[in-house]
Amino acid sequence: MVDNLDTRRITGEESPIARNPEGTLPAGIVLQERYEVLAIQGVGGMGAVYRARDLRFTSVTKIVAVKEMNNTAPDARVRRISLQNFEREANILASLSHPAIPKIFDYFSEGNRSYLILEFVEGQTLEDLLEERRQPFGTEEVVEWGLQVCDVLAYLHGHEPPVIFRDLKPGNLMLRTDGRLMVIDFGIAKLFEHGQRGTMIGTEGYSPPEQYRGVAEPRGDLYALAATMHHLLSGRDPRLEPPFTFHERPIQLFNPNVPEALDAAISKSLAYDLQERYSSATEMGIALNSLLPRGGRSAANLGTPQFIPTQDLKPKWTFRCEDEVRSSPRIVGGVLLVGSYDTNLYALDAENGSFLWKFPTEGGIVSTPWVEGDLVLFGSEDSNLYAVSRKTGDQMWVCGTGGRIRSSARVQYGHCFIGSDDGCLYAINIQFGRVAWVFQSAAPIRSTPLLAGDAVYVGSDDGYVYALDMGSGHVKWKYSTPRRVTSSPLVAENLIILGSADGHLYALNAGAGWPVWRLRTRGPVLSSPALAEGIVYVGSADGHLYAVDANTGRERWRYDTGAPVTSSPAVGDGIVYIGSNDEAIHAVDLRKGERLWRYATGGPIPSSPALHGGLVYIGSTDHFVYALPA
Repeated sequence: MVDNLDTRRITGEESPIARNPEGTLPAGIVLQERYEVLAIQGVGGMGAVYRARDLRFTSVTKIVAVKEMNNTAPDARVRRISLQNFEREANILASLSHPAIPKIFDYFSEGNRSYLILEFVEGQTLEDLLEERRQPFGTEEVVEWGLQVCDVLAYLHGHEPPVIFRDLKPGNLMLRTDGRLMVIDFGIAKLFEHGQRGTMIGTEGYSPPEQYRGVAEPRGDLYALAATMHHLLSGRDPRLEPPFTFHERPIQLFNPNVPEALDAAISKSLAYDLQERYSSATEMGIALNSLLPRGGRSAANLGTPQFIPTQDLKPKWTFRCEDEVRSSPRIVGGVLLVGSYDTNLYALDAENGSFLWKFPTEGGIVSTPWVEGDLVLFGSEDSNLYAVSRKTGDQMWVCGTGGRIRSSARVQYGHCFIGSDDGCLYAINIQFGRVAWVFQSAAPIRSTPLLAGDAVYVGSDDGYVYALDMGSGHVKWKYSTPRRVTSSPLVAENLIILGSADGHLYALNAGAGWPVWRLRTRGPVLSSPALAEGIVYVGSADGHLYAVDANTGRERWRYDTGAPVTSSPAVGDGIVYIGSNDEAIHAVDLRKGERLWRYATGGPIPSSPALHGGLVYIGSTDHFVYALPA
C-alpha cells in the first residue's frame, strides 16, 4: 500500500535491499521492537512506505505496511501541519471499518519520524495499470470499479461525522490480486462540517472546482471519481489538460465503445456546479449499476430503455407530501402511517387517503413505522426514536441516539429494537422510552432487526450479520460478508436469510451462523427478502426481482424491472409486488415470474409496498403516496 501523491514506486530492477533511497530505513531495522522492515514499497517527498513483518506473531509471517512521515521541514509551521495531517489520518482510519479501506493496527513516533502500521494490500494501483496498458480500460470493468468506489464513498459520507476523502484518483485506488479495489491514502481526508472552509488540497485535474476555494463537500468526491473514470475510459490524463474542461473532452471522442448513457452519467458528476451533480454516492452508484449489462445484453446496449406498454391502471387515491416518500407505509385499524423526507409522519385514512394528522420531526423519515397498541414507533434522521399516539399523533416519549435512524423498529416483550447510524442497536422499554441495553457494531446499522426466539438478528454496514441475545445484547454469533448489510433478515425454519451489498443473498444457520447457501446476483442486494410457500423473493440493484428456493438457494425465476431495485417485495394472492428505480411498481405472477401489470409514478421507488383490503399502498420519490387496486 503506497502513498502515491508525489510518490515513486520501487521496481524489481531497483533492488530495495541493495540500494536504498537517501533517508529511508534499511532492510532489517526493527521499529518498536516489533516491526521488522523487509523492503521499501515506495518513496515520496515526506517519507516512504515499507513492507514489514510483525514479529509479535511468531508462528506465522504477518506482513504489514509501515507508512512513514519524515518531518524535517525547516519551517516550524509546516512541520506542525504535517504532523496534524498525519495524526488525522491515523484517527480517521481508526474510526472506520470497511472491507475496501485498509485497517490500522498501530501509530507511533520515533524522533522526527512518525509511523502508521496498516494492513498490507497486495496489488497494483490503477495509475500503475494505466501506465502499463497505455490504452483505455473496458467499459464493464470501469463501471464495476466505479460501483465499488461508490460503496466506499456512501460509507464514508454516511459516517458520523461524514468523512470527505478529497484525493480520489487512480493512484489512490489499489486493485488487489483477488480483483477487489481498496481505497488507500487517507492523508488529506477530512471530517465534514457544514459551512466549514479550509485550504485548497488534493490533486489538480481530479479535484473539483469548489475544492480550489477550500470547500470540502461529499459531492466533491463524486467529481473526483467521475474524473478518475473519465481517465480510465478515455486514456486522457486530466493532470495534463486545462482544469475543468471535461465537457470539451467527452469520453466518446477518444473511446467510441463507451455507451452514450455512461458518458452522460460521468459528465453529470463532472458538472462545475455541484448542485447539478448526483446528490449522493448512492444515487451515482444506482445510476452506474443500471448501465451494467443484464441477462446477456451487450455493452453496445448499455442504457438502452426497455419498451414499456401504456398503463391502464388507475389509483384509487393519491396523497401528496411535501418531499420524497422513501418510508414504507404501515396500515393498522384503517389508518395508513408513512414517513416523508419533509420530516413528517403522516396518518391517512386508508380507504380514501384523507388527511388525519401529522407529526413533525427535525429530520427526514425513511424508517417504516411500527404500531404497538396505541403507540406508533418510528425513527428520524434527526437521530431520535419517537413514540406517538396512533389516535391523535401526540408525542408520548422520545429517545435519542448518536446518529441518523434509517432502520425500522420491531417490538417484543415490551421492548423496541432499532438500529442507528451511530453503529448501535438499541433495546428500549416502550412504556417509558428508557434504554435497556445497547450493542455497538463498527458501522451504521440500517438493517431492520429480526426478532425470533430469544435472539435478535441484524445486519450492519461493517459487513457483519449479528445474532444477539435478546435479553442482554451479547453476541451469540456473527458472520462476515465482504460488503455492507442493509437488507433486513427473515427467518425460514432454521435459516436466517438476507442480502448483502456484495451482491449475494445469504442463508445462515440460525443457531450457529454458518452459511447454508448463497445466491449471487449482479448487483448489491439492499432489498429485504419476503417469504411465501417456501420461496424467497428479493430485489437486487442489478434490476431483477428473484424467486429463490428457501431450502436449496436455487433460483426459480428472475424478473427484469429495467432499473435497480432497492424496494422490498410484498406477497399476496399469488402476486409479488415491488417498486423499482424505473419509477414504477410492478405486479408479478408468483409462480411464473411474468408481469401482470406495471404502474409508473413520477420518480424512483425505494419505498416497499403494503397490502391491505384489496389495495397495494406505496410511496414514491415524486412526493406521492399511492393506493392502487391489487
